[in-house]
Amino acid sequence: MRTALPSKLENLVRAEFEDTCRRRFFFGLAFDPYGGSAGLYDLGPPLCAMKANLLSYWRQHFVLEENMCEVDTTSLTPEEVFKASGHVVRFNDVMVRDTVTGECIRADKLLEEYSETRLKDATLPIETKQEMQTLRNRAAGMTPAEMKAVIEHHQVNSPKGNALSEPFPFNLMFSTSIGPEGDRVGYMRPELAQGIILNFKRLLDSGNAQRMPFAGACIGTAFRNEIAPRANLIRVREFTLAEIEHFVNPNDKSHEKFESVRGTEFWAWPRELQDANADPVLMTVGDAVAKKIIDNETLGYFIARTVLFLEAVGLRFLRFRNTSVMR
Repeated sequence: MRTALPSKLENLVRAEFEDTCRRRFFFGLAFDPYGGSAGLYDLGPPLCAMKANLLSYWRQHFVLEENMCEVDTTSLTPEEVFKASGHVVRFNDVMVRDTVTGECIRADKLLEEYSETRLKDATLPIETKQEMQTLRNRAAGMTPAEMKAVIEHHQVNSPKGNALSEPFPFNLMFSTSIGPEGDRVGYMRPELAQGIILNFKRLLDSGNAQRMPFAGACIGTAFRNEIAPRANLIRVREFTLAEIEHFVNPNDKSHEKFESVRGTEFWAWPRELQDANADPVLMTVGDAVAKKIIDNETLGYFIARTVLFLEAVGLRFLRFRNTSVMR
């Protein structure tokens, strides 16, 4: 039986926990003697050991168990790759600026925090409460125009109480130039998918991947120019990813091992429950695939395997949230 999802975690004083981690050098702000930079952290010996163990188990649980093809690809990536994938145009967060201080603020997080603050008011009318719950659940998927309408309607201000600029997209990729001439644009990868996908033909032709379907896997560093890094290691600008790309026949997304995980339970929060301000529901992967909450057996199989991995490494509270049918 999966652990019930709490409304909040008790008996955890975050500030004290993080202070202990810093004193014991689990992690620390990088380049601290020079003032450091938000979102950049160094890991100390305890966390290095934990990270090594975690990645070792990830390889065992996914790469070895599923006979995946592991690759090690470069972080520096030519612009043409991310133009083709759409990242140059679409890999954005929506940002607003404090019109007085110039502070940059991630708009969806601002609206989520605004709605959470309003929901703490016990005298809030039921209609307003429902409106704030909907805003909290949907802020991350709003367009700049939708965010602008909400900010204007509710007269949302910056954390300093100042007026906000119009919301606008901000690309999260770090750009650089490749070569001494400086005329070829490159980016530090924000994810690992492109390196795996562009080696698809090599993996298949070389015989490393014996047949379709097969999966490629990669562990490596990724970079995102976060608007407002916060919460220590929760939102950072440089981090390690472990990623899988599973290549499957688009006309046959069944999975030969699906029956082994059909009964795996997980907490699902489909879009319709979010829109209704309803709580996540506990269901089996088999039921989720049958109801098309999860689109197919292959995706269902890997969601189940992810649940099992996360629970095995000690995570207790898991919720799978989607904005559409999981494909």
